[in-house]
Amino acid sequence: MRFYNQQHNYYCGIDLHARILYVCILDATGNKVLHKKIGADPDALLEILAPFQDEIVVGVECMHCWYWVSDLCLDYAFDFVLGHALYMKAIHGGKTKNDRIDSFKIASLIRGGNFPLAYVYPKAMRATRDLLRRRTKLVRHGAHLKAHVSNTFTQYNVPSPNLALRYPSSREDVRNRFNEPAINRNIDIDLNMIGFYTKELTHVECFIEKNAKQHNPKDYILLQTVPGIGRILALTILYEIGNIQRFPSVQHFASYSRLVKCKAESAGKQYGTSGNKIGNAHLKWAFSEAAVLYLRGNEKAQKYLARLQKRMSKAKALSALAHKLGRCVYFMLRNNTVFDEHRFLPQ
Repeated sequence: MRFYNQQHNYYCGIDLHARILYVCILDATGNKVLHKKIGADPDALLEILAPFQDEIVVGVECMHCWYWVSDLCLDYAFDFVLGHALYMKAIHGGKTKNDRIDSFKIASLIRGGNFPLAYVYPKAMRATRDLLRRRTKLVRHGAHLKAHVSNTFTQYNVPSPNLALRYPSSREDVRNRFNEPAINRNIDIDLNMIGFYTKELTHVECFIEKNAKQHNPKDYILLQTVPGIGRILALTILYEIGNIQRFPSVQHFASYSRLVKCKAESAGKQYGTSGNKIGNAHLKWAFSEAAVLYLRGNEKAQKYLARLQKRMSKAKALSALAHKLGRCVYFMLRNNTVFDEHRFLPQ
């Protein structure tokens, strides 16, 4: 956990919502200079902050609509900090909780050096990253649709067709397999949506890849030298990391990627794990997927996994391999080197 501890003459805490803001400004001694509610309007916020130019830091909690506040502060040279939502427990405690109190607590945390920092993702890559995340949701929904088609056949005790439904010819073969029109119509809904998703995802992937070549082409090529990491996994890792230089050590990167578990201890006793949801879930998925794909047709990697399974379960062995891949990717991007399997899996 990192805290913001720089000193300023004024500290601004904003309780941010989609349509309103509650703004609290404290001076260096902790006295309230301003405390009011405004609409979510850049001009209204700029009017409040303008008198404190070069003397104020603005802080908000990390939620879905912080982008425009960050961009406004960047355009007008205000210092901006983003608070980690899961670490900001001081806001969520207490008998009374409302927007007015929350904005004061945010400003007080910044002034006291207890404001937990989250990463302010670069504006240039932000929209493409969000598009890539949206693509992942569509792929998962498409997988649910395909599973529903298979489950419908199982429901009526009919052998499920072993076909790749992303192809138009395969989808046509599945249609009208039942005598009941309502069942066929139910399957048609899934097949029509799968066809639309397949076409749309092809265009989205080409668009994202074109933008990736503009943002960081060298890292994109480096990531694909790892067996098991293709275009989509490389794009996911590239855009979720942003800038590898923001991680001072490989331990910080592994923790951010949810590749390690932290033990909860008190009085010398262990109470399981903690902080399982702190970190980047997309990187966790990407490295877990890469670990499974790395094993395909790789006899050396399969032997390594078998050695790990002598000491732990298969699930933990795969997690250990994903952790090893994550550490490898960190050093590849830091040192600008390609994947070397002889160093990754020595004899």
